[in-house]
Amino acid sequence: KTLGQRAAVVFAGPFANFLFAVILLSGMFIFVGQPYTPADITNVLPGSAAERAGLKPGDVIKNVNGTEIDRFEQVVRIVQLSPGGALEIIVDRDGRRVSLSAVSDAHELTDRFGNTRKVGRLGVSRPGGDMKMIRHNPAVAVWHAVGETATMTGNILDALWQIIVGTRSTEELGGPIRIAQMSGQMWASGLPNLIMFAAILSINLGLINLFPVPMLDGGHLLFYCFEAIRGKPLGERAQDFGFRIGIAMVLALMVFATWNDLVQLRVVDFIVELVT
Repeated sequence: KTLGQRAAVVFAGPFANFLFAVILLSGMFIFVGQPYTPADITNVLPGSAAERAGLKPGDVIKNVNGTEIDRFEQVVRIVQLSPGGALEIIVDRDGRRVSLSAVSDAHELTDRFGNTRKVGRLGVSRPGGDMKMIRHNPAVAVWHAVGETATMTGNILDALWQIIVGTRSTEELGGPIRIAQMSGQMWASGLPNLIMFAAILSINLGLINLFPVPMLDGGHLLFYCFEAIRGKPLGERAQDFGFRIGIAMVLALMVFATWNDLVQLRVVDFIVELVT
C-alpha cells in the first residue's frame, strides 16, 4: 500500500470512535432531545466569583473565554473545567454588551455515588425546572452532535493539560474498573446520561489512540510522517526501540489508572486493614 493508504487505514480506527459519538448524540437529539436551559442569570450568590466579577441577575451570558454561548449547560461545562481559572465573560445587560473578568472558585465536588473531583464554580444559578429537552430534525441534530463532539474533545484535552501542568489531580485518571462503576451509575441515572457517557468514552478512546505514542495509532502516524520526510521508512531497529518505549508507557498508564481505581473504591484500604 502507498503511504497515504496506510495512513488512512490507521486513522480510520480513531475516526470511527469520533463518528460513533456523533451517531450516538445525533440519535439522542432526534429521539430524546438536547438539554437546553436559557443562559440568563437568575441568582448571583453572595461572596461568589460572579459577584466579585460584577455579574447581576438578568444578565444573559453570550460568550465565555471566546466560546459563544447558547445554553446555560455550556457555561456550567466551561466553568467546571476551570477550577481557579480566569474567565472572560461577555453578557447582554439591558440590550448592551458588557465584558467582565472573573476567577472561578475551586470546589471539591462529591456526587451522589461518592466520586470526588475538583471543579470550578462561578456562583450563578437558574431554577432547575427551566431545563427542557429539545428535539431536532436529523440535519440539525447531526450539526449539533458534531459541535458537541468537538466541544467534548476540547474539554478532554483541557483536562489532560491541567493534569500535566499540575492544576488538576492525577487521581481523576480512571481505568477499566472506574469505567465499569460509572457505567452502572449512568445506567441508574437515566438514558440521556448513559448516552452522553458512552459518547465521552468513545471520544476518549479515539483521542488517546491519536496520541503520538508508538503502539498506538498516533504512533504509527508519527512513523509515517518520518517516512514522508525521509522518503523511506525508519529502520527496523529504530521502530523496534520506539515500540518498546510505547508499550512501556501504555502499560505504565494502565497500571497507574487501575491503582487509582482501587484507591478510589477503597480496595487498598480494605487490604491494608486485613493485613494490619
